[in-house]
Amino acid sequence: MNKIGIIGAMELEVEELKSKMQTPKITRKAGMDFWEGGLNGANVVVVRCGIGKVNAALCVQILSDLFGVTHVINTGVAGSLNAALDIGDILISKDAVHHDMDVSPLGYAPGIVPQLDTSYFPADEGLIELAMTSCQRVNPDIHVRTGRVVSGDQFIASKEVKNRLISLFRGDCAEMEGASIAHGAYLNGLPFVIIRAISDKADDSAEMDYPSFEKAAAAHCARLVEDMVPRI
Repeated sequence: MNKIGIIGAMELEVEELKSKMQTPKITRKAGMDFWEGGLNGANVVVVRCGIGKVNAALCVQILSDLFGVTHVINTGVAGSLNAALDIGDILISKDAVHHDMDVSPLGYAPGIVPQLDTSYFPADEGLIELAMTSCQRVNPDIHVRTGRVVSGDQFIASKEVKNRLISLFRGDCAEMEGASIAHGAYLNGLPFVIIRAISDKADDSAEMDYPSFEKAAAAHCARLVEDMVPRI
């Protein structure tokens, strides 16, 4: 039987999903509350992992070891790196990469994790398709596309840094957890997908845009996830 791990970095990214769960059992581990129960007929574990890549990686490992999840969905908000992605749009990951992994003095390209067979972690094709279809069904007025998630332990609010991420990684959105969740899922053999609603443009206006749009953006993602999980 499938059991789906659903991860959000912040409470606003998972609070709506938690409110709709049936008879959740809460387990606390590593400072995180794992809500295990039913969501729209699916068996899920919903958790706020906290912000940043270390929290995200720990969360995936706990979901694998303690809860035996079969799939991982990461839901939340991100800054746009793609001119075709505006605030309020949704990006479904094709893959994810760490933009702050840099061993270039030893001859590796930025983003490459030495001694790992891939550093661009591919999302599951079936989950990508399900996420796209669910978004079109429950958010028909919202533009959705697939693309690359780039992650690092920094909030991107500089046009110069944004342009670097586009140039080096051909990224479509930037945030702080997705690549670590992808990395952990990949190492554990778990199919995953990252769903990101665009809350800002990751440039010099980002700090002004983000507070205004994060709540609405997170709600659009939650609606998509709720529709998607029973179809996995």
